[in-house]
Amino acid sequence: MTLKVPVKGEFEKALPVLETLQAAGFEAYFVGGSVRDALLGKTVNDVDIATSAFPEEIKRLFRRTVDVGIEHGTVMVLLDDESYEVTTFRTESTYQDYRRPDSVTFVRSLEEDLKRRDLTINAFAMDNKGNIQDFFDGERDLKEQIIRAVGKPEERFHEDALRMMRAVRFASQLGFQLEADTFYAIVVNAHLLENIAVERIQVEFVKMAMGEYVLQGMEAFFTTSLYAHCPGLKYGKVALRRFSLISRPLKKERHVWALLLYFMGVNDPKEAAAFLKYWRLSNQLITDSVKLLELILYRHHYPLNHYIVYTFSPPLIWEAEDLLQMLKLPFDKRTAARLILTLPIQSREELAINGRIIMEETDSRGGPWLGEAIQVAEKAVVLGAIENKTEPILNWLKESKYI
Repeated sequence: MTLKVPVKGEFEKALPVLETLQAAGFEAYFVGGSVRDALLGKTVNDVDIATSAFPEEIKRLFRRTVDVGIEHGTVMVLLDDESYEVTTFRTESTYQDYRRPDSVTFVRSLEEDLKRRDLTINAFAMDNKGNIQDFFDGERDLKEQIIRAVGKPEERFHEDALRMMRAVRFASQLGFQLEADTFYAIVVNAHLLENIAVERIQVEFVKMAMGEYVLQGMEAFFTTSLYAHCPGLKYGKVALRRFSLISRPLKKERHVWALLLYFMGVNDPKEAAAFLKYWRLSNQLITDSVKLLELILYRHHYPLNHYIVYTFSPPLIWEAEDLLQMLKLPFDKRTAARLILTLPIQSREELAINGRIIMEETDSRGGPWLGEAIQVAEKAVVLGAIENKTEPILNWLKESKYI
């Protein structure tokens, strides 16, 4: 029976690209994850297109294009307010470094192109009528909920070792099981992951950790020993098992890292930041993740107050209470909401005094004392000890001998 899905949503928006290529005599298909998601009844958010047209032929057919990866056959086509990656059918040579081919050869055959895909459930192609090509029994694997490599698993993983992480990531996102040969090929080749850039591993790890079926994904991550070849996780199996038992899927990347650090027993902010730098995270993500960890640890012993809410920012306070709830630890969202809503000021810029006002009042020059005075005044206002007005603050500072 011919596989077919409705051409709607993102597929329908991208139809002019396919039809322009077809009108010029080339084959063109939607490929990969978008087709898989359509078959699973999931929302399709973006589409990739594969074609028998070579890059220069693609560029001649469209008015606006960008060479995003032309050496590998990919041209970005800009159409209206959308952009679409269009990639020429290709085959790849041997791989010397387990991450990229020594050379790429453009071909006119769809089947030859799909042979190089990682998993059968990602090797579908769909034409402009919704008819699906399935050369590797991907539909069967979708029905049986199996993660299976295309062709010989060991060959696929030697081509790009990151594919092993992608396999366990899809187990986490879809709730599927690894097929036996694919599983054993990962076990044998897990060490090859050390050839992959940390940034690429990080992306797949986070997607796995945020999967709806994280328990299944993590189980595959442990049993294949992939975890032992990820930054700082060689001795983290117990922490990862605890992580896999969280009560519901995580929605933010900083939640992943804060909980991982918590389960690993890291309680020093500097140690936590060093671990996250090892994973090549952005400075902002490191800062937010470490702050969340600090809040979780703080709340083990102390209740919330205005100054903690002010210091750590309301969004992080609320998220920390949510994570405490997920951890089945004492939490207090009602108090958190009340404190957030009743903060006297949101930032130092709202404070009714500043350095200039204090120096004019005291007829003094600046120095370390000035920063200390502003800081204690800020804390007193946040805690409600004084009203956020210039005169009361100055009087309080004088009475307290800060100025």
